[in-house]
Amino acid sequence: MFSALGVRNYRIYATGALISNTGTWMGRVAQDWVVLTELTDSSATALGVVTGLQFLPIVLLTPVAGALSDAFPKRKVMIASQSLMAFFALVMGLWVMHGSMELWHMYVLAFLSGCAAAIDAPARQAFVSEMVPQDKLTNAVGLNSASFHSGRLIGPATAGLLIAWLGTGPTLVVNAATFLGTILALLLMDVRRLAPPPDRTGLGRARVRDGVAYVARRPDIILIMIVAFMHGTFGMNFQITNALMATEIYGKGVEEYGVTGSVMAVGSLAGALLAARRERPRWRLLLGSLAAFAVFTFFLAMAPSSTAYLILLVPTGLTALTVMVSANAMVQLSVDAEVRGRVMALYMAVFFGGTPLGSPIIGWIGEVLGARWTILVATIACGLTAVAAIIYVMQHDNLRLRLRASWVRPLVLERGDVVLEPLPEKVT
Repeated sequence: MFSALGVRNYRIYATGALISNTGTWMGRVAQDWVVLTELTDSSATALGVVTGLQFLPIVLLTPVAGALSDAFPKRKVMIASQSLMAFFALVMGLWVMHGSMELWHMYVLAFLSGCAAAIDAPARQAFVSEMVPQDKLTNAVGLNSASFHSGRLIGPATAGLLIAWLGTGPTLVVNAATFLGTILALLLMDVRRLAPPPDRTGLGRARVRDGVAYVARRPDIILIMIVAFMHGTFGMNFQITNALMATEIYGKGVEEYGVTGSVMAVGSLAGALLAARRERPRWRLLLGSLAAFAVFTFFLAMAPSSTAYLILLVPTGLTALTVMVSANAMVQLSVDAEVRGRVMALYMAVFFGGTPLGSPIIGWIGEVLGARWTILVATIACGLTAVAAIIYVMQHDNLRLRLRASWVRPLVLERGDVVLEPLPEKVT
């Protein structure tokens, strides 16, 4: 489960990333609370716009950022991008503390921090393969997610306490300081032990086009990206849905809202650690977890009480994280090293790039139809995607879907185990 931590560079990186990830989740809660309680009167639309503006640069800049990460040392690219994100977080915190923050200021800062994150994302995703050998890549990807969701477990609850104690501005400043964790880790690495890709011939439009052309020749990667798009656009909006459910449905305050993120992170962390144990994810895991996610979001939307909602957040987070890690690892393990940065850039653009579309829609649905419908959208979109993807894989790879029950063959099979098996060549 923790084999990648045996690599010194990765161990240093993971330590710094855990500090930074905790601060990032603190910053997200504080930012959302500023928008909902200080800049607007609980406007779901404004919150959706802020979230959308944070992710819009991923659509606009990530393909170019992927070429940047393939052309220059990813470590140096990340140092620059992490420094920019720290600066914008500091400006946001100081502005809120000064008391002169307006909604349009938040829009601008959200967009600028999103630009820095768009540069950082493909370099950070592809940098994993430079720190660890190929046989530890899936483990490292899973541990990266575990680090991210460990921060998600600690950050929101800590933010709730800090906001209640110090206010939103100081909490945002603390977030800015935590970026030093990743920056210092990158500076302390042994550069001689990194394994950079062989192709660094400079930037140009052709390099971006090469990444697009490579993906266009790979229908398996295209299908993974479709799954990632639907999951990221309509399923991963808990930054909005948790806030709306906590305030509108259950009438909770900032402390309880912070707890929702931490409770969901329990399931996400469990999913990340389980993913780290797997040698190589397969279609069965990816599509099965997507279908399970759709089922759990349905029950989550129907939760009659805040207690039931918190309990259901655990399996929802577990299945959501399993989809994310499986898709990420399947792409990284199946592409050539010299184009990995550009392919991961396209993957990140697809996964996060739908948020500028999905977040305002989710916010609008919350205001028109109510908070519960913001989650039901995930049920419908991800459920239909899972069914369509399973049908495609069955037809494309000549597979048969069979549901096996333990009471039929108890010594061999397990109840509810969904299996994809090749059909005989002469069977249509």
